[in-house]
Parts: sequence; C-alpha cells; structure tokens
Amino acid sequence: MSAILWTSEEAAEATGGRLGGTPWQATDVSIDSRSVQPGALFVALAGPNHDGHDHVAAALAKGAAAALVHRIPADAPKDAPLLLVEDSMAGLSALAGAARARSNARIVAVTGSVGKTGTKEMLKLALEATGPTHVSQGNLNNHWGVPLSLSRLPREALFGVFELGMNHAGEITPLTRLVRPHVAVVTSVEAVHMAHFASTREIAEAKAEIFLGVEPDGFAVLPRDNPHYRLLFDAARRAGITNIISFGSHIDAGARLLDGAIDPSATLVLALFGDDAISYRVGVPGLQWASNSLAALLAARAAGADLDRAARSLSSMSAPKGRGARRTLPWGGGKIEIIDESYNASPVSVRAAILTLAAAERPRGARRIAVLGDMLELGQDSPVLHGALAQTLVENRIDLVYTAGPLMRHLHEALPQDRRGGHAADADEAALQLVKALKPGDVIMVKGSAGSVMGRVIKALEQTAAPEASPEGCCEEKP
Repeated sequence: MSAILWTSEEAAEATGGRLGGTPWQATDVSIDSRSVQPGALFVALAGPNHDGHDHVAAALAKGAAAALVHRIPADAPKDAPLLLVEDSMAGLSALAGAARARSNARIVAVTGSVGKTGTKEMLKLALEATGPTHVSQGNLNNHWGVPLSLSRLPREALFGVFELGMNHAGEITPLTRLVRPHVAVVTSVEAVHMAHFASTREIAEAKAEIFLGVEPDGFAVLPRDNPHYRLLFDAARRAGITNIISFGSHIDAGARLLDGAIDPSATLVLALFGDDAISYRVGVPGLQWASNSLAALLAARAAGADLDRAARSLSSMSAPKGRGARRTLPWGGGKIEIIDESYNASPVSVRAAILTLAAAERPRGARRIAVLGDMLELGQDSPVLHGALAQTLVENRIDLVYTAGPLMRHLHEALPQDRRGGHAADADEAALQLVKALKPGDVIMVKGSAGSVMGRVIKALEQTAAPEASPEGCCEEKP
C-alpha cells in the first residue's frame, strides 16, 4: 500500500483552503485526469487550452481521493471531496512549499542548457545507493511541473532531485526559491533559446538564478570548461554560496575527466575527484554522459552520498525516452537499430548525438543514418548553425543524412551530394522517405527540437516494422 502523502487536514492547512465532503487521504498528486491514479489528489489547473475543473468529475470517478479547485464544477458529485482555494495554481505551489518545509531530505536542483534530465536520472541512481530518493518525473521542470513534483515529495525521502528549466530570464528564480536546494547544479550554458536572449552570457545569467534559492552552507556545482564559468562562479558567490565545486576536463576542476571512451552499450570514465582516481561505467553510450556523470557524482557527494557506491550505480543507467534510448526493430528479414534523440535539439546536443551514432556498431555494408529536424529558438544565427553541422557529419563518416523542416534545408544544402538522403518539409514526410530507403542492419539516429515532433519518425518506423505491436500514443502531464 502506498504511503500517505497528504491528509485532507494537512492539505487544507497548507493551502488555506476550505474542505468539502468527507475527510480523505491522498497517496499522490496529479494534474492530469487521463492518468490520475486511485488515491491521488487531483489539482484542477486552468491552462490556456484546458481547464482542469471540466475534468474533476472524471478524476473522481477514476478513484481520485479528492480534488483541489478554485470553483465548484457543476457536474461534481454531491458531497464530493473537494478542497476549495482562491486559485488552484497558487494552491499547488502552497502544497509544494509545505512539502518542502516538512521534509528533512537533502535537496538537489539541476539546470543547464543541455543535460538536465540525464543528470537528474543519474543523480537518482547515485543517491538511491544511499537511501530513499524522490526525483521529478520526465521533464516536469517549469512553473507548474516543479510545484507538482515538489508536492509529491514523500515524508520518508532522504534525498530529493528536481529539474529546473527556463526559456526566459526570471523563470528559475521562483522555482529555486520554492525548492530551496542544498546543492545547485548547472550542467552547461549553450546557445539554446537564443530567440529570447541576446547572447549566451544572458543565458548564463538566467541559469545562475538557481543560486538564489540555495540553503545556507549549500553547494554550487559548475561546468569548469564552460566559457561562462567565471560568471557562474561570481553569481554563486554573490548569492552567499561558499562551497563551489566544478567538473570537466580543466586541470582545476574538482572532478576532472581524465579519459572517456564509448562502446556500443556504455561510456567508460576515468576521473580524478580531488586527488582520488576513480573509474566507472555509465550504462549509456555518449561522451556527454561522461561529463554529466561527473556533475551527478559531485552533487551526490555534496548531498551526503557515498562516492564509490554512487559511481558503481551508474552502470545501470539507461537513456530517458527521446534522449538516446535505443531500440532494435525487425526490418526486411533482418533488423535495424534506432537511437531515439527526438525529445529536443541544440547545436551542442546534435553534435554529441552524431558522435554517438558514429560509434554505433553496424554489420558490414550497413549504414549509419542521421535524421535531423529543425533546431528551434536559435535566433538570427539559426541558418548558419544548421549548416555548420555538415562538417561534424562528414568528419564522423555518417553515411546518409535526412533533414526535415525549413531550417534544416540549410544543412541539406551544405552536405556533400553523396551524404544527402533527402530533405522533407516535416517529420511525417521525412518518415515516408526514410521507410522506403532503409535496409537491414542500418543504424538510425533521430533528433530535433520538440517543436519539430521528430518522435513521429520513430513511431512510423515502429508501425512499419510491426504494426500490431506499435505502442499507443501517450501524453505528458499538462494543465
């Protein structure tokens, strides 16, 4: 039986709300009526496209313990277990703040232009090797995802890990002040969301907001190789943080990468933590995992975990969906391998994915194929940044490149003729081209920004390989 997360009295006290119906106990918090589980507190958020109040009755019918609302739905059952507040979003944030206030867990917050989710998942493994750990699910890293994740923090957790995202200045400040981390991690600062920033320096300043919520005597974990390291260091100092540690290949890094190698199934890491040499295996191939693993281990040690146990735990790491997950599908009497990087894309993450594809094993005569969708929010330099990927693809001997979207046309035109698989207007058209061209043994890497919906290429391959086994579509939690 799941542990009790909230009683009706606790939730009412936390939110200042008014209870209706019979007392209740909740074992989870949910904002999605489609996926709400029996025993959960359903929070009816009013978003730009959907109002959760329209789905309260459905959530209760599915077994929700109660619903947090700011108006009573007309179709709610009589004597429904409701918690009425002035604003449901504010109520969720208040619930999150109360969860944080009652917790004795050591809290780690992670931000960065790339690598946030992977680092968060490695932290989960690293900290679980020491004790019960609560980690935000999926990409719940924005103004409603962070409060939702924090409201789910179990009483018994010894550690908590939360991902903080942004695409505008000022967005991380309220999140970090809500989470109040003991350890704040910045994985990287790169040219991502450039449509909303004049420079990567401005991005660094926005990422540095994470330090504003760090608890007294807390830690900052910084990327030592990044050009904006000094800016991040100074921002952490101004926020009152004295425990500043770093990771990277730089000779002054606290966790220094000495060597990293990838094989088809893992990344091998040799590093120095202070004066201590340590070697370990991360169960996902890709050199970016080596660097991010250093950040995870530094943060885990700062939170009180045992370093050796934490490092050993990373061998069981698997890539999150859309971030390097691999799958083998039957194809034409043989099989193909897919590297699913479809969740998001930036110049630095696409280059890392190309290196991973280049290291993938393939049968003699088979091909390594990249399928790339537009990288969005890169600002006025976007055409140049897309075209510049051609050099990395050629240098790493990628056999064919399929491109999708108006921005990726710049890459298509920059490629040598013999590397051009085809260019398509969108992901659906690219999938049609790809399905016709694939041969048994091919290894395919699919990547693009979330708005490019390159996951449709993955789905098309799955349906073509085995229509009867194709997974149903699913939706992430959204208000």
